[in-house]
Amino acid sequence: MADKATLVVHSGDMDKVYSAFIIGNGALAMGMEASIFFTFWGLQRLKKGGLEKGPLSKMHMLGLGRWMVKRKMKQANVVSLETLARDFKDLGGKVLACDMTMDIMGIKREDLREDLIEDYCGVGTYLSEARESKITLFI
Repeated sequence: MADKATLVVHSGDMDKVYSAFIIGNGALAMGMEASIFFTFWGLQRLKKGGLEKGPLSKMHMLGLGRWMVKRKMKQANVVSLETLARDFKDLGGKVLACDMTMDIMGIKREDLREDLIEDYCGVGTYLSEARESKITLFI
């Protein structure tokens, strides 16, 4: 088993996508391999212009909660999702896009951030990654 972390991002909620990239970057910083498999609503965040658009999972209060959290994150010098995603990719992390979700939701490759995505694949690729991992998470 490799020193590796594999995450599934099923949710498109802003805080959950943040968590995935923070954990993924943390794994890479510790010398581990890391891959993140985006499926269903999580895959929506990989659309061009979609990374920062997700709602909060809790306390969204018609958008006010999201605004308040973003404000607090800025005050705490938390980097943007764009920066976290770029760092993840630059550090060698793999972003995997579920091709079955693409078919179901009518998403085309040209709709997605090809600069971030390493592979368009199915559950077999995710399972192969997960099988080799010491850490697997579903977000």
